[in-house]
Amino acid sequence: MRKMMTFLMLILSLSCFAPENNILIMLTGEEIKPFETLLKAVSTVESNGDNYAVNEKEQAYGALQIRQCRLDHFFQLTGKRYTLTDMFDYEKAKEVFLYFADMFGPYQMEKAAKRWNGSGPMVEIYWNKVKQYL
Repeated sequence: MRKMMTFLMLILSLSCFAPENNILIMLTGEEIKPFETLLKAVSTVESNGDNYAVNEKEQAYGALQIRQCRLDHFFQLTGKRYTLTDMFDYEKAKEVFLYFADMFGPYQMEKAAKRWNGSGPMVEIYWNKVKQYL
């Protein structure tokens, strides 16, 4: 009787742990976009969000006011060659911005914004403007 009970317990325990079929369940969450607020803030400061903005003096194009030197650097690093008029396409301009912002890690907004603007004494003023929209 004892052997029979042990055998039954063994069978019951195995059935509790062995799956009946091979089903893989994958749960997906919402995409994490750590630079989304920074992207919007920079776009607001640079062009008030105007995808077709052009700064003739600096030859900067699109909502993020991207210049040729930035596109040349982007091409060197990625092999993707965009033109200044491509920067009127928000998705392409966003790709360029996020590529450079991501170099500072996902939550280094101040560093990313300052490097986006350049360097020099005006960068602190620029950061203060951007901070207002974060």
